[in-house]
Amino acid sequence: MDFSDLRVFKAVVEEGSVSGAARRLHRVQSNITTRIQQLEASVGTKLFVREKGRLHLSPAGKLFLTYADQILSISEQARDALAQDTPQGVFRIGTLESTAASRLPPLLSDYHAKYPAVRIELMTGTADTVRDALLAREVDAIFVADCIADSSVDLMPAFEEELVLIAPLSRKQIRHPRDVRDETIIAFPRGCAYRRRLQAWLASGGVIAQKTLELSSYHAIVACVAAGTGIALAPRSVLAVVRGAENVASYELPERARKAVTSLAWRKGETSWALKALQAEVAHASVASRGKKDSGKVVAMPGAKARRG
Repeated sequence: MDFSDLRVFKAVVEEGSVSGAARRLHRVQSNITTRIQQLEASVGTKLFVREKGRLHLSPAGKLFLTYADQILSISEQARDALAQDTPQGVFRIGTLESTAASRLPPLLSDYHAKYPAVRIELMTGTADTVRDALLAREVDAIFVADCIADSSVDLMPAFEEELVLIAPLSRKQIRHPRDVRDETIIAFPRGCAYRRRLQAWLASGGVIAQKTLELSSYHAIVACVAAGTGIALAPRSVLAVVRGAENVASYELPERARKAVTSLAWRKGETSWALKALQAEVAHASVASRGKKDSGKVVAMPGAKARRG
């Protein structure tokens, strides 16, 4: 049973005969008869009874007609929706928590103002979590850091982040990975791109973290760092919006470690008006160029230029 079968069924009902339906649909009568027989076979019951040369709906046919009307109506609505160039419907986005906290609010606010018919569902997670969600079709697009090229994914640069090492204000100045070899690393669970960045920076100085505290919130991470629990890596943009960031010291990393690009990614070859609209917003947002004043003391490490704000 397909939409064509249902349209043939409706035509026979409205015309009252196979010949009338054939003329209306510009088909031969034998084709109409065959399609009705196939439809009756697929539903397992007779849909018509013949009386005085006309076809009338059987009791089962009357019931089936109500469902056929609903199905054809919904299919028309779907066709009309897809033909429109106005974004609408549910749009599922996966993102890093840092991006959700510091970058997306103005972007999504502008998006919602322009496309109120789109209902955005936002999920947060580590880089690996949102990537897996995209590939599993649990979300339609993602904002992800350090996205590895994949033949099944298309992407565009969205934001450039500057990562800084944060530590308690009371701690001695940090100039080298060896200075924090005994510190507890505070980071998101495994699969976090920034956690991998921190581990790589430590490894560049011959340090392997022995103690790690896993948290799932930058508010909690900053609070623990301020309390003296350990050190962490965070985007400078996040420190501008997280409460308590003024209670931690920030250290610039060498450029190869501190520069990170967050990309908008989607499944290759799959697009929608909602996604196209988001791509346009990202392309014109210039979020990366918006100056945000960050908090806390800033100290440069060897190979990095000191900067405040």
